[in-house]
Amino acid sequence: MENHTIPSKYPINDFKSGESWRLFKIMGEFVEGIDSLHSLGPAVSIFGSARTNPKNPEYQKTQELAALFAKSGYAVITGGGPGMMEAANKGAIGEGVESVGLNINLPFEEKINPYTTKQIQFNYFFVRKVMFIKYAQAYIIMPGGFGTLDELFETITLIQTKRIRKMPVILMGSKFWNGLIEWINEQMIGNGMISPEDLDLFHVLDDPQRALEIVENFYR
Repeated sequence: MENHTIPSKYPINDFKSGESWRLFKIMGEFVEGIDSLHSLGPAVSIFGSARTNPKNPEYQKTQELAALFAKSGYAVITGGGPGMMEAANKGAIGEGVESVGLNINLPFEEKINPYTTKQIQFNYFFVRKVMFIKYAQAYIIMPGGFGTLDELFETITLIQTKRIRKMPVILMGSKFWNGLIEWINEQMIGNGMISPEDLDLFHVLDDPQRALEIVENFYR
């Protein structure tokens, strides 16, 4: 009988070995993250563009926002990179709370900023996302790009589908976010793809003090 086995460029044992090793690396990242953050205490995760210049008013507002939460006893968690993440860590570090940077290894952009008191390096975005959500009492989203939108919509989806507990999700900067909210109203709600009450899953604000009030009232 002829052997009709399809030849493979890579031996099957090498493939299995590589996949198994990747699983151990993923497990290792979960273990490191949990070990590092399990005693963090109340915290907020702050997201935003890595490309924001320190002279940008949004950078300064992010620093002010983070300092406000830090003064109220909240640790601050960011992606650990430059831009808005740097601003948030910078605002937190002088207030006696943990300023956490969950850095992702990328070929560009994600160099760790110098304003963190605790740093964890990740290779896998999904492991990093779990840490952002698991150890935060609130999600605060500053203006940003695709990565920021990814974090926003994944969190809202998890809350909407009740896969995680409900928590305050705050979009800071109405000028930046209003166009997206209009599109959600016109296209997603207008075409019956989400319910009108799904807009209650998040707040659009401009005032950092109001953001703090919403978080504290939620847990009070």
